[in-house]
Amino acid sequence: MVANNGSKVQFNVYLPAELVRELKHRAIDEGVSLSSLVEHVMSTYLSGDETAPTEGERP
Repeated sequence: MVANNGSKVQFNVYLPAELVRELKHRAIDEGVSLSSLVEHVMSTYLSGDETAPTEGERP
């Protein structure tokens, strides 16, 4: 997967259905796209000191 400066790429992940539902509702409530919300959440997580959750654990 190669990305140019500022370009975006699509990738697939498997998430629990309930989590996806919550994300979609939050995006609607905040008036942003699902992509923007997920990008923000992942960027925030990666910029912090948190450690990755273990398999099956939800942060």
